[in-house]
Amino acid sequence: MSAVLIDGKAIATEVKSDVAEKVRVLKEKGIIPCLAVILVGENPASVSYVTGKRKALTEAGMADRSVVLPESTSEEELLKLISELNEDKSVHGILVQLPLPKHINEEKVINAICPEKDVDGFHPVNVGRLMIGTKGFLPCTPHGICVMLKKMGIKTDGANVVIVGRSNIVGKPLAMLLTRREYNATVTICHTGTKNLSEITKQADIVIAATGHLHTITKGMIKEGATVIDVGVNRIPDSTKKSGFRLVGDTDFDDLKETAAYITPVPGGVGPMTIAMLIYNTLESAERGLTVSQ
Repeated sequence: MSAVLIDGKAIATEVKSDVAEKVRVLKEKGIIPCLAVILVGENPASVSYVTGKRKALTEAGMADRSVVLPESTSEEELLKLISELNEDKSVHGILVQLPLPKHINEEKVINAICPEKDVDGFHPVNVGRLMIGTKGFLPCTPHGICVMLKKMGIKTDGANVVIVGRSNIVGKPLAMLLTRREYNATVTICHTGTKNLSEITKQADIVIAATGHLHTITKGMIKEGATVIDVGVNRIPDSTKKSGFRLVGDTDFDDLKETAAYITPVPGGVGPMTIAMLIYNTLESAERGLTVSQ
């Protein structure tokens, strides 16, 4: 048996196409969804991510108010810019690309973004809304994973899901999402303190690897017919590539694809979905017509 490849790129294209159509309708009403992506410094990975996000904005017909700031930008200057964007009613979403330079407090920056414009879903208010199940922006990667599972017809109702990784960006919010009634999964979160990891993952119907480490999930760690979702993006040397490296995930894809029923590739799996859900959130903000409370 060879696993069915979950084509995140194709599913993301479908989501973005639907968003673009709804943007067209909003434009007819005089509303242009607008996102401001703020990049501080020139971290190569961050530059690449921001380029992808801006391209998606253009393709969706949205307004791009992105700002690129030098590495030397002070925390005070960044917070001032965020405050100005918070007050700008033509801006529907604000995203600060992480990581930030070490002299800037990430928590303070995230907290400075108005929750109604926090299309990343990282603000404590939106995290709280996710926790209790009320309306708020869902974090893009977890939401994208749930959309992928649904689009592929992979059953989550009553499924045993094991998430390996407890980050605030993926692991924790994804666990909260999957336990909602619309997904109805039973979720186990594993991490560096977990003993006998393979014994736990082998019981799972769906294994989600989000650790940022190569080969977290390898052959023999999943049961026959499981679904494997790989969130990781790791660079490894590859002299055959022009860049000198290639991207791989947190799982041993080549081994697992012979055991799994469904599996995501890296690249081309979860990554495109993250960007698709970002523009989805920006559209949602524009549709709500929400602005900063005066």
